[in-house]
Amino acid sequence: MPELSALLQALSNPKAYLHTPSRVELVQTRISAVFFAGDYVYKVKKPIALDFLDFTTLDKRRFYCHQEVTLNRRLCPDVYLGVVPVTQDGDSFSVEGSGVEVEYAVKMRYLPHELMMDKLLDSNKVTPHMVEKVARKLAEFHRKAELSEQLASIGALDTVTRNNEENFAETVSYVNYTITQGQYERIKDYSHSFLKENARLFAKRVTEGRIRDCHGDLHAEHICFTDSLCIYDCIEFNERFRYTDVASEIAFLAMDLDFHGHPDLSKHFVDAYVKASGDEELPKLSNFYKCYRAYVRGKVEGFELVDPNISEEEKIRALVIARRYFELAESYAE
Repeated sequence: MPELSALLQALSNPKAYLHTPSRVELVQTRISAVFFAGDYVYKVKKPIALDFLDFTTLDKRRFYCHQEVTLNRRLCPDVYLGVVPVTQDGDSFSVEGSGVEVEYAVKMRYLPHELMMDKLLDSNKVTPHMVEKVARKLAEFHRKAELSEQLASIGALDTVTRNNEENFAETVSYVNYTITQGQYERIKDYSHSFLKENARLFAKRVTEGRIRDCHGDLHAEHICFTDSLCIYDCIEFNERFRYTDVASEIAFLAMDLDFHGHPDLSKHFVDAYVKASGDEELPKLSNFYKCYRAYVRGKVEGFELVDPNISEEEKIRALVIARRYFELAESYAE
């Protein structure tokens, strides 16, 4: 494949697209580059390997592009249009053009930025009725989500413990940078104690079928209040992060509502989900999973600080957000 920096520069040019948008905006994460090009959005996976994913070959990136489309159509069917090639002809690159296929992108319809839940939360435009709507949609989604004995084992105590230990291992180098030593130790001690004291509850969740093929990355930025309510950008690259207890999924969004300063909506959302799903034991796990999810968000934001393709301005923003998430995780641990 071409050098990533050259590809990012080429696809930031409106001439790289058949519909020739007036402008192209590039937004990067640690694992993806997203190009906002008028009515369409194109997402390219970076050729990297981390402990939890492997995008190092073109075949793998193409496979996970198709996985992303298939899985996200469960909750957002009209937005994910398919997988398209990025081609090279001489020194020029284009999307869906002629030439040699050198990369692949997920093609999506543009979702209105102003209707994203995180933006609406920041302007106090999210109502209890709106979070109830999300809760009901998720309860129905979880009822229909894949369930099997093999998949249930992925969400059992051993895997939850492994995920926790992985979090702490992957953030050791960030201590006294995005997270303080005290926060790190307190959250780690709380997590270990909770898992040890609630082993029977975790086992019961497995036998009751509460481990499902979920969204896996359910925070406010991934919910758009279109007419059909679009919940998008699920985890496609690692089953271990997606097959999980529904309590963990619900806690993720509840935590993010707390993060945006709306604990009232957070509680209302959890209560609405319990009512819609009949999952009366879910609240017993909410605080633990909120802590876990806040820690994950802090960790992921921290990853951006070591990405050479991300600007210094974006890194400063990521540092501030990472520290806020770790502070929130500590508040649950206390």
